[in-house]
Parts: sequence; C-alpha cells; structure tokens
Amino acid sequence: MKRVAAVMAILMCAAVAVADVQPGDEINQSNRDKAKDLVGPGVMWCLEHGMTMKIVPTKKVEWPRAYREATEANAGQVRISADGNLLENYVAGMPFPTIDPNDPDAAMKIMWNYQYKPLITDDVLMRDFQVPSGPMTFTAAMVPDREFTIGDMRRLYYNGRLFVDPKPELPNPDGVRYKEILAPVVAPFDMKGVGELAHRYMSAARQDDTWLYVPAVRRIRRMSTAQRSDSLFGQDTDQDSYWGFSGHIAWSSWKLLGIKEALGVVHREHFRPQRCPGGADFVYCDNWEKRRVYVIEGVSKLPQYAYGKRVLYIDAEAWIVLNSDIYDKRGELWKIWLEFFSYRKQATPESKVVYDDEMGFTSAAMIDIQMNHATVIMIPGPASPDQETWYFNKGPTAVSPYARGNVEDVFSVSHLIEAGH
Repeated sequence: MKRVAAVMAILMCAAVAVADVQPGDEINQSNRDKAKDLVGPGVMWCLEHGMTMKIVPTKKVEWPRAYREATEANAGQVRISADGNLLENYVAGMPFPTIDPNDPDAAMKIMWNYQYKPLITDDVLMRDFQVPSGPMTFTAAMVPDREFTIGDMRRLYYNGRLFVDPKPELPNPDGVRYKEILAPVVAPFDMKGVGELAHRYMSAARQDDTWLYVPAVRRIRRMSTAQRSDSLFGQDTDQDSYWGFSGHIAWSSWKLLGIKEALGVVHREHFRPQRCPGGADFVYCDNWEKRRVYVIEGVSKLPQYAYGKRVLYIDAEAWIVLNSDIYDKRGELWKIWLEFFSYRKQATPESKVVYDDEMGFTSAAMIDIQMNHATVIMIPGPASPDQETWYFNKGPTAVSPYARGNVEDVFSVSHLIEAGH
C-alpha cells in the first residue's frame, strides 16, 4: 500500500507539473489543459474554440518616469472618502502604491489604482479604427453583419495630469475626471455620423452625463448611467467594458478573489493586430506571457444594469485589465473581453512619434458566447490612412495631418453634432 501511495503521489505531482507553460510553447485547442491554472473561464473558452497562444518570456513594464516620480512624491496622503464616492488628497501618480491583501479595502484600492493607472494620464486619441461584428461558426471565417469604421475615439483627463500644461489639473469647477467622445461613425452607411459623448466626474455622487447623437433623426439622446452596460451601435461592446472596465469605481461593489499568476498579452508582436485564422478569427493570436494579476469581482450597484458581475484580471505591474469574464444575472458566463497590448516607444519602427516611455498600444475583442457573436476592435484598421493611429498625452498639438489634438471644445454636444455632419 505504501508503494501504491508513493506511485500515486508521483503521478499527482507529474499532473501538476504538466499544467504549466514555458516560453516557446504554443497552446491551442489540443493542449489547452497545460494553461488551465493560468487562465480564467473566458480565455479557456477561446482556446477551446480555436485561439492559439505563443508563450514568450515575461517582460517588465516600466512606468513613465513622471508617473513614478509623482507616485513617490504623493505616497501615503491619499484616502478614500467616508462615503466611498471619491479620492481625497489625490494629486497625481498611483493613489495606493502598496496593497495589503488583508486590508478590507484592498479591492477598492486596487480599483482606484486601475482608475488612475499609468497608461494614460493626460489624454489619448485613436484614429480610424475598424470594428467588424458578426456571428461565429468556428468552422469558417466570420462574415460581419456589421462592420464599423470609427473616425475618432478621444479622452481628455482633467486631474492627475503629468505631461501637458496645465498640470496637475485643468480648470475644473465641475469636478470632472475625464471627457470622452466616440465620433463620428464613418461606416456602415446607415450609421454614418452617429456619435457618443460622455463626461465622467470625480465623485460618484454625480452620475455620468452621456449623449448619443443620431443624425438620421437629427436628435440628441441622453443616456442613463445604467445604459452604459447596453451594447452600443448594435454590436457586442458596451461603454463600461472599454479598456476592460470603464465604469465609475464607486458604482460597484468589489471583492478581491485572489492574487495569482496568469497569462496575458502585454507585449504583442504585431502592431497591426493579426486575427486568428479560419473560424477563430473572432480573436487575435499572438504572444502571451505569465503575469502577476489581481483577480477582482465587481457587482454593479446600479438598478437595471445588464450584467450580474464582472471578473477582472488586472495586471499588478502595468495596472491594465488583461481580460474580463462578464456574467449574466443567472451567474452564467455571457461575454468575454480581451485586451491585446503592445508596450513600445513607437507604434512601428517607421513611426514619426517616439515617446520617452513605453506606451500601451492595444486592440481588443468582445465575445458573446451565449449568442455566438463577436466584435473585433482593430486598432489600426487595415484601411486606416493614419497608420500611427494612437496618440498619447499630446494635448492640443496637431497630432497628424488627419486630426487636431485634444482641446476642450471637442468634448461638447455642439462638436458631437458637427462631427455627425
């Protein structure tokens, strides 16, 4: 019996050892169990349906120097308000650089760090990206039922600014955290000119101001905060899922499920993202690496919110959402959001814009596994005339021949209507 027990122990150890990956491995449908301890249900579903991973060595993500210095200068002075609605004494950098997992507020502090992450501190502009959306058969390439081309997606932050004057905050009597515009939709024809504008406030006591412009009826429509979980423009993505999560931190209850090693895409090989071949083209196939992550569960406090909960896999070094699993009100997996980051100092070796620090260029995918439908966000799109596409922290500077920089009047209802024309 002792010999049998010893043999069983050896076999069990061998089984545990197999459930791991090493640089050089390619993980696919046939050997996906090697990654089972390093991925959540959503990523495993993608592997089961044809996605492949090329495993590469883990590479460090360096914070921008200005962000690191601001974090050091302001460490220890930030706190969450008594009502949980906002940060107090925040200036710039990471609010809570040291996380104690035993702290009852650890999950909330992690989420505030995510809100004030180093990826974008001042502003960002994405130009001319394509968003094909359609049913998945898993046996043939996706035939889009809608293929969107978006002119601009812009976001302007009002506080925590580090690169563009005025710093660290724009004149801000209304307590704005950021303003964002997604406009105009260039294609398809029946959606041309549609756009969306949102103003986010630092305090959760004031909900978002969100407007949707539909030029076909010449109408501006106000949207409630709960509607941010609704699919936008008739495809699979919603406003609160952008970047992995874009809702206000204080509008959800957060729970730290664990700290673990997981696979994520942080150093994508291809700047122009490459979709998986054949029936797996609902997602990208590229480099994955082991990352230390916080696994965070969020349940919205908003009535009529579409989702039951989200589980976010937040990179503990870059403070980005690598992927999220989104559940319905019955507790069943509904949607999967995956980010495919590429940290580098320039978009391509030929890019004219070279940053002092590595920036996180990304593309994404949203997969509705209950409807077998997916939306792929391609940044840049194949037809984009501006192959730089991404512009970080440039302020009002004319960033390209195709677009002016981010100035405050761009983030207005009047500009939303103008862009739609």
